[in-house]
Amino acid sequence: MKASTDELKRIAKEIGCGVVASTTAAGSGHPSGSLSLKELLAVLLFRVMKHKPSDPTWDGRDRLVLSKGHAAPALYSALSVAGYIKRDELYRLRRADGRLQGHPDWDPGIMVEATTGALGNGFSIAVGMAIALKADGGGQRIFAILGDGEVQEGIVWEAAMLAAHRRLDNLIAIVDRNGLQLDGPVEEIVSVEPLSRKWEAFGWHVVEADGTSVESLLKAFRDVLRVKGRPKVIIAHTIKGNSSGIMRWNAQYHGKVLTRDQCIEYLRENGCDGWECR
Repeated sequence: MKASTDELKRIAKEIGCGVVASTTAAGSGHPSGSLSLKELLAVLLFRVMKHKPSDPTWDGRDRLVLSKGHAAPALYSALSVAGYIKRDELYRLRRADGRLQGHPDWDPGIMVEATTGALGNGFSIAVGMAIALKADGGGQRIFAILGDGEVQEGIVWEAAMLAAHRRLDNLIAIVDRNGLQLDGPVEEIVSVEPLSRKWEAFGWHVVEADGTSVESLLKAFRDVLRVKGRPKVIIAHTIKGNSSGIMRWNAQYHGKVLTRDQCIEYLRENGCDGWECR
């Protein structure tokens, strides 16, 4: 899929619409940390990754692992725009009789590649996938999305050390550097800075990007995908709750959803034609 820059911006908007509509319908979830991923997911699924909605288990596909599993609403919304999930199914988010759980639950039929949510675990899975695919020699790439609060976990750095040791140049990590975690600013809870230098010290090629800009993200991916012989990481500077005046940079909405009236206002302000608040 090779969407134009303008199309990527439209797709990112659609992903945000799905995040808000689905979490409000569920009455629970993590909308603000999902909104910070919408531009990134648009660029990944519609410009960077090799995949086939007509054949979700195609062996030649790139793999996407959402280690930051609580942002599952963004992943589901993006997969819906890409054609893996019907839009109406998004309104069944977090239902016991549905398949779209609050954190990703492995389902190859909709290209959910790993069960994640325990922070750092998904990244370790991605490293294992990269080792296996490199051994097969097929050229598939692994993209792993982490939260900036998530990199406080020791398991992340154990996996990062192994990835560099194994020279996994088929592995691209993206850190969603939105600056907030559940209880407040990341730097006030456990500082992760100097983040770029930490990854470099572990043997990774590091690029920083404006994660709210599709142009900046495209440039960052062009850079890292040229690098051979070691794993790569993009530190994407984003905004938690981006595109929502209420949720923007507001830690209270880490695990709190908009009311139906607030949802209606969001859909109106963001031009979410065809979406509704249930």
